[in-house]
Amino acid sequence: MSDIPHPPSAEEISEHLQSYFSFERLILFAVLHVALTLSCVALAFIGHVPVIALLFWLGCTMLLLAGFALTGREY
Repeated sequence: MSDIPHPPSAEEISEHLQSYFSFERLILFAVLHVALTLSCVALAFIGHVPVIALLFWLGCTMLLLAGFALTGREY
């Protein structure tokens, strides 16, 4: 006997996949942004170039946001 009382409909499966892929993209963005931030902090403090690190961080953050916004998946 199955633990599921009734099989999920195609609409429920589609909604689940959409939320799964949206969450996956959010996590990917968060990981990439943390890595970018840590590398810029290292560049600023260890490399002694805080202005370049700040500009690099701002530019790459804008590129990440634009990239994730423009490459959104349609389901």
